[in-house]
Amino acid sequence: MPRASGKTRARSRVADAAEAISSQLSAEVGALTFGEPVDVVYNPLDYAWASHREYLRRYARRGIRALLLGMNPGPWGMAQTGVPFGEVEMVRTFLGIEAPVEKPTIEHPKRPITGFACTRREVSGARLWGWVAERFTDADAFFDDFFVWNDCPLSFMEAGGRNRTPDKLPIDERRPLEAACGRGLRAMVDLLEPEMVVGVGGHATRRLATTLADRVEAGMRVGTILHPSPASPAANRGWAPVAEAQMVEMGLLSRS
Repeated sequence: MPRASGKTRARSRVADAAEAISSQLSAEVGALTFGEPVDVVYNPLDYAWASHREYLRRYARRGIRALLLGMNPGPWGMAQTGVPFGEVEMVRTFLGIEAPVEKPTIEHPKRPITGFACTRREVSGARLWGWVAERFTDADAFFDDFFVWNDCPLSFMEAGGRNRTPDKLPIDERRPLEAACGRGLRAMVDLLEPEMVVGVGGHATRRLATTLADRVEAGMRVGTILHPSPASPAANRGWAPVAEAQMVEMGLLSRS
């Protein structure tokens, strides 16, 4: 039997398992409730499932060098496309994904969901995927060695539209959320079998260290890279060279 066919079936099994992990995570976090100051919660694994599913089916691969972990969706990125750090134009042109996006059950008037019709740019996503597009020959070359995942799939908004990150939630709301997200992360790590896990920013790195403590004790390496957020002065001075140098130092990339 041709080797390529076996690889295709293996890829399909990994994609099926990744899809099941995301579906279960969506159901678990979707059942949670949050109080003030959170006013509206978006779950793009629900209303943007078609494009999120396409991301998993195209790019989830076993035996990668590193899983890169973000925190949670940005309002003009994954909240619109269902793809981690999913700035609309990069998802469409570089990742080759475009699918219908539905409306969330409750939509915040200052954070409308227009899916791939969104014209706002997500700076973090544009920086991350823009660097990938410059550094690698194509998306497949990147995903042969890496995968990008978010610890938490929910986006939280206050009444005035301000973004509220998961680490700012009250402890009684954060604990069940972190438990559900931790189960999803552990399942994805077990599926993809990365040699290393890398937090994109401090919060994601801390989540890796606690959620995967037993894997770390068994020898799995945990690293960190600078977050590409425009709220970071260091990232604004030039995110890509810093992040690439950090990945070279960790042995994940060769010097270009």
